[in-house]
Amino acid sequence: MKLSRVKGMRDFYPEQMFQRRWLEDLWRQVSLRNGFVEYDGPILEHLELLTAKSGQEIVEQLFSLTDRAGRDLAIRPEITPTLARMVNQRVESLAKPIRWFSIPRLCRTEQPQRGRLREFFQWNIDILGVDSAVADAECIFVAVDLLRAVGLKAEDVVVRISSRELLAAMLKEAGFSAEQVDTAYRLLDKQGKIAAEAFEAQLQQVLTDEKLREGLRRITSYRTLEEIMSQTGLSSQSRAAGERLAEVFSVLKTLGVADYCSFDIGIVRGLAYYTGMVFEIFDRAGKFRAMCGGGRFDDLLKALGGPSMPAVGFGVGDVILTEVLAEKGLLPETAKTSEFYIIDADASLFNKVLEVVARLRASGRGSEFSYKRTSLGKQLKAAAAAGARRCVIVGQETTDEGLVSIKDMASGKQERVLLEKFLSNPEQVFE
Repeated sequence: MKLSRVKGMRDFYPEQMFQRRWLEDLWRQVSLRNGFVEYDGPILEHLELLTAKSGQEIVEQLFSLTDRAGRDLAIRPEITPTLARMVNQRVESLAKPIRWFSIPRLCRTEQPQRGRLREFFQWNIDILGVDSAVADAECIFVAVDLLRAVGLKAEDVVVRISSRELLAAMLKEAGFSAEQVDTAYRLLDKQGKIAAEAFEAQLQQVLTDEKLREGLRRITSYRTLEEIMSQTGLSSQSRAAGERLAEVFSVLKTLGVADYCSFDIGIVRGLAYYTGMVFEIFDRAGKFRAMCGGGRFDDLLKALGGPSMPAVGFGVGDVILTEVLAEKGLLPETAKTSEFYIIDADASLFNKVLEVVARLRASGRGSEFSYKRTSLGKQLKAAAAAGARRCVIVGQETTDEGLVSIKDMASGKQERVLLEKFLSNPEQVFE
């Protein structure tokens, strides 16, 4: 019986695995250089934890199960609830601010499509214990730091930034009830993901009051934060939220990443727990879904039984980011598997090849050899196919004089050196 992989999941052949590890290594490097420390949690969580505050979008995408003890569990679709649970469990002993990152494997039952699969990896950055526009801006800066690290420039991508606090205040000014504000969030989160006609049809269906529809259209027509702040009729709540967001943009300018950033009042994020600044990152050409999203979630820890603690963070999925990088030609090719390829000029010298391989590996140097005893030329071709940087050729002179020939595969240059001298310092050749 021949079975295929499960729908929406992925096989990682060596070339894809190399690209995945390359991206994960960059995520880790960017996190560490920005002062974050790594954590992780279990792949399974109590269903109640994941449904408490994530919102209907996530609830509908859970892989859930009941274990032998009758407990309702689910595979984690995101890691922020796990983060909140972990912090709540040790909140008194954890040093503040909490600056953590994670690279979890996540699963959602959504319909697989371009840029969205049922299994994916996600880079998460979170700052807890700081209620500051500086922390908001720093989160965005770290995301941009990653974009720059993978070669994406300001002309390639844009960070679209808004504020749920500002949008909620403006909607309430326009006559929206608290329930209708949540309805507007769900609508706006779909805008740009569906056709304009389909969005308008949903708008007509869920907001039957034309006055409310016009109010939403007017609010989303603003193209700059300055345009909103210049309105004379703003409430004190709207003005305070706008000033907070303006401070975020000011800090981003100071950090030198303002060219990546843009205001977009329509950004709301689909998860229910966001409370303030929110942002998403898109390719400027608009070919792909958001590759990153995040914002402030000040109420989540308290909602899950912990203390009130300000928090801000984001997540970057590997699927969309990899697709964008592939289109831009920024994904690396498969790695060189070994630094050295050890070759015997005669089959009788194979034991010497194994000895050299073992000593190089013991010193931390990657080395390969051919299992088959073939000609020198065929072994050189095998070394090239393996991506070896240099070949070490063991010949009769190795037995007689202790010499080996070292060939640089890029330049073709070849030198004879004492084997023991080479093994003591493999980098000395060609210096």
